[in-house]
Amino acid sequence: MKDITTEKSSHATNRRSFVKKGLLAGAATAGAGLIIGSRKASAAGLTLPPTPGDIAILRFLAAAELIESDLWVQYAQFGGLTPGQVPVETAPFTPMNGYQAAMMNLDSDGPQYISSNAGDEVSHATFLNAYLQSIGAPQVNFDKFRTLRSNPLSSTPTLTNLTQLSVDTTWYTRYHSTTNPDLGATFQPAIPQLTDGVFTALPTTSAQLNPTTAQQVIDTQAIANTAAFHFGSIEQGGTSLYATLSQQVSNAEVLKITLSIGGDEICHFLEWVDFSGNSVQPPVAPITSSTGLTFPNFDVPGQPSLEPGGPSSLLQTNLIFPVPCEFISPNLPKCAIIRPTSSAQGGAVAAIKGFVASGLFIGQPQSFVNLLLEMAEAADAAQRIIL
Repeated sequence: MKDITTEKSSHATNRRSFVKKGLLAGAATAGAGLIIGSRKASAAGLTLPPTPGDIAILRFLAAAELIESDLWVQYAQFGGLTPGQVPVETAPFTPMNGYQAAMMNLDSDGPQYISSNAGDEVSHATFLNAYLQSIGAPQVNFDKFRTLRSNPLSSTPTLTNLTQLSVDTTWYTRYHSTTNPDLGATFQPAIPQLTDGVFTALPTTSAQLNPTTAQQVIDTQAIANTAAFHFGSIEQGGTSLYATLSQQVSNAEVLKITLSIGGDEICHFLEWVDFSGNSVQPPVAPITSSTGLTFPNFDVPGQPSLEPGGPSSLLQTNLIFPVPCEFISPNLPKCAIIRPTSSAQGGAVAAIKGFVASGLFIGQPQSFVNLLLEMAEAADAAQRIIL
């Protein structure tokens, strides 16, 4: 077995380089007492204030960002930059625990990316709540549900559980495919085991956090690999969510918000496509943990093609950008896009159902899930109003 704590993938280094380099005011207000500030006029000379639907969308997105902030802060606690350690070109970051080292096997800048992703999500949640307050709409606060203590290594209560995950990896094959879920396509998971099992994406024992034997090192790497695919699953969901809900926004400034934050989610997703691909190629893969969880080497001949006679594989590890696929109609040329972007598959309710199915809320009361579904239904029901 190769020493995966020291070997680095040249593929990861090469691929990482690109990353661095008026009219309806009465009907449209959110209700009596909602304060709507004056907005800059549109090109047509008319401005539609944020509608009740816009408010529902913003409140759901604030809820989603609070959930994402919670899980990413947990990842950063164990796998992000260690406080006080700042990597610079002349003095690279030195891992302080085995989980950080495992992340650095996937990308030497892994801890920085994890900390940056966490900081971004916190900024999204903070901004959305502040914006809601600025227009007189109620903010979102889940503090009363921040009670989970699923990880024995942490004393901080959380909203989310990252220790009993079932990770949907169909996003990996979907973005390598020329077909589109919005047009009825379905996809096989890249790693079926992750979908069917309940696995931790964080170290939960001292042996996993600071492994000392060869098998313990492999077990910690398998946990980091699980996290890598979960990173991609979460961020592709956010990418589709913002693209989907943006189609239902009426107010120009709210649309600016959803498009701008959604663009940042795309940046996150792109990195985690690369990251997860590094977990299923040498020198990291193949590995099998002591629990039987296996990460195979995808860089082997005979992988399924994108389409009959296609040159690329559904599991190709260096295929980072979305493959052009069917869009709007199968009769139109294929186009590289975010998918899905339909309410049924990429909307708010779909997002919450995905969170629940993944085990993210194991330990939370049903009332928390019900509250999220209620907010999600309101967001999905929003309709775009055109002046």
